[in-house]
Amino acid sequence: MEQTINEVFKNRTEKYKGRLAVEKKLNGKWEKVTWRKYYEHARSVGLGLYSLGIKKGDMVSILSENRLEWIFTDMGTLGLGAVVVPIYTTLTAEEVKYIIENSESKILFVENNMQLEKALSFIDEIESLEKIVVFNKNDAKNSHPAVISFDELISMGKENIEKPALFETLASEVIPEDLATIVYTSGTTGVPKGAMITHKNIMAVIYSLDSIEPKFAYDTDQTVPLLPLSHVFERVAGHFYGMYVGLTASYAESIDTFVVDVKEKCPTVVLAVPRVCEKVYQRILGQVEEQDEWKQKMFHWGYKIGLEISELREKKKPIPLVLGLKYKLAYTLIFKKLADALGGRVRWMTASGAPTSRDIVLFFNASGITVIEGYGMTECCAPATMSNLSDYKIGTVGKPLPNVGIKIADDGEILIKGDNVFAGYWKMEKETQNAFTDDGYLMSGDIGQFDEDGFLMITDRKKDLIITSGGKNIAPQKIEGIFKFDPLFTQFIVVGERKKFLSAMVNINLEQAERIAKQQNITFTKPEDLLDNKDFLKIVDEHVAEKNKQLARYETIKKYRIIKNEFSQEGGELTPSLKMKRNVIYDKYTDLIDTMY
Repeated sequence: MEQTINEVFKNRTEKYKGRLAVEKKLNGKWEKVTWRKYYEHARSVGLGLYSLGIKKGDMVSILSENRLEWIFTDMGTLGLGAVVVPIYTTLTAEEVKYIIENSESKILFVENNMQLEKALSFIDEIESLEKIVVFNKNDAKNSHPAVISFDELISMGKENIEKPALFETLASEVIPEDLATIVYTSGTTGVPKGAMITHKNIMAVIYSLDSIEPKFAYDTDQTVPLLPLSHVFERVAGHFYGMYVGLTASYAESIDTFVVDVKEKCPTVVLAVPRVCEKVYQRILGQVEEQDEWKQKMFHWGYKIGLEISELREKKKPIPLVLGLKYKLAYTLIFKKLADALGGRVRWMTASGAPTSRDIVLFFNASGITVIEGYGMTECCAPATMSNLSDYKIGTVGKPLPNVGIKIADDGEILIKGDNVFAGYWKMEKETQNAFTDDGYLMSGDIGQFDEDGFLMITDRKKDLIITSGGKNIAPQKIEGIFKFDPLFTQFIVVGERKKFLSAMVNINLEQAERIAKQQNITFTKPEDLLDNKDFLKIVDEHVAEKNKQLARYETIKKYRIIKNEFSQEGGELTPSLKMKRNVIYDKYTDLIDTMY
């Protein structure tokens, strides 16, 4: 039984040898790498780092988008027994500096000149940082003595290959309790904390996922990764679990080319977050509204049939003959288009990390794409619960993974225990102690409950609960999910702490706004003008009123304000995993919020 990810990597290379392991699209062409070549590249990186003095326990940071060099560096670093510190490219120079300095990283890998400039702004201020390695060789032509190219590092590594089995020896000396990576929390509040994840933590997740029947993946599967490797879910449940299974990963050229690349590669499994599902769903509804009345009626007829089918599948009930025949027609006319848009072979995709609208999940399921909902956090090495391909309940995040213990505290907080739970926060002893209960359970900070069948339901973040001046405890995520189901709203955040009523800040989908304006004969020069158009704003009022009908009176949105710039990572309102930083948004828009009360 393999105990470290290093063992997994070596064994899969020996098993699959010349078979395609990974590929990356670059300048319109796919660069293909076999398992053997993958291992050779990783070994060269590891031995190159060894020649720079990197040893077991040293920190190596990676600041880059997904690319082959990222995973070569990851496995090469781990092979030395060193520790990988992934960094999101969307972070500012100051945020990157904090992580490099706090982790005491000795080497920083950067993707290109944009990321290199961030590093050069603080290179002389951080004592531990010795070298910056640039993946793009054309961007490595810098006079600073600390800067070298990735190719130079590879050359150094090849010189060390003459030492028989040096890399293999170092990799075999790594034990399960050794640190594999430090992943800094995305920081919805406070200073980012470095979560220490061991090889044992990673292998616990891999074995838990692999023990579930029916299997999530096989070595014949293919995926087109969408999430960044800096994201713990993509790296552990995607990259490492994918390596264990032996599937092929085809990395898209960029997020902008993802749709094209997916159609070309026709993946069978896709890891995504709810926001991706929401955008796909909203785009489809928007396209439907542009069609003639007959096609719209046909869509809504088929949509209703699809929802019925999905609900019967969820409840494991038989599908009546007539309904089944209707569904075959509906699938051909409607749902096949969604399946084809994702390459036509996707069996399942994830929607983990935040609540997902039930109707959106049903829509994907009707297309033959089972949406896998799950729950976890960086501190428990990504998933702690997952839906099962044959046992799921929409609106829940599945059941605890095998060998993961979950219980609910008296105040509703979800508590987690198992070998998947991290080793603590790097250089933060007090915060580590505060993260656990006296009996050793990780305190998630999320509120939830188990239903009668053992499925976990997340009701809200413990710190996100809104307490009105009337003493009502309200979960904003439920309300926000209802409003985001409307294609007119791209983002929706509820406010009302210690206030008499709830209000909201809203981002408008300009493409949908334009469609509605044309249908209603509202004149405008550009879509942005509609956000100040009285006639259009009346329509927004109507949409808000319609959604309020689904809520209890104390949950309804009494007032709202439109935010013209969409919440983003660059604006500081979203984490790299696209979660809203509520405190940041509240502080940034305090004056605007005050106008509603």
